[in-house]
Amino acid sequence: MPEQSNDYRVVVFGAGGVGKSSLVLRFVKGTFRESYIPTIEDTYRQVISCDKSICTLQITDTTGSHQFPAMQRLSISKGHAFILVYSITSRQSLEELKPIYEQICQIKGDVESIPIMLVGNKNDENQNREVDSSEGEALAKKWKCAFMETSAKLNHNVKELFQELLNLEKRRTVSLQIDGKKSKQQKRKEKLKGKCVVM
Repeated sequence: MPEQSNDYRVVVFGAGGVGKSSLVLRFVKGTFRESYIPTIEDTYRQVISCDKSICTLQITDTTGSHQFPAMQRLSISKGHAFILVYSITSRQSLEELKPIYEQICQIKGDVESIPIMLVGNKNDENQNREVDSSEGEALAKKWKCAFMETSAKLNHNVKELFQELLNLEKRRTVSLQIDGKKSKQQKRKEKLKGKCVVM
């Protein structure tokens, strides 16, 4: 299948069980599954706006284990943006992101121009928290990437996570808002543009 240049590829990495699939499914389908089913690799597509035209947001949900290093390298080399997910209830899951981040740096070179989000998922399980938000923020600062805490279960910050990731893209304009379907706020702003009111 030929590569489509208007695909925008987002790759989701993280240890097994941190909620990568839950975040992706919540975003793409609006659903949440209580049971844990390990992923090998799934790709989801969502139509988004890209440089004023429509393109496909392709989200690759990767395996949580390190069984497939070749697949991991391929995902990194093809990816335009990355979401690194850990669970706030597991310090180990945060540690497991470090080699993945290092590999992204190795393959992509200058990561400052690449949208990367560090995501602490499961913030609905605060009572079992092992990783403080400040630690996530500090690591994101060190990695020069953005940080957010989410809950796929409660649908907290899920859409915001993907929107924020797209906002980080500097080489082109990508947005979850498809042109033609402008938000009420945008429409109102445009309506008010160029009108002056004399009191």
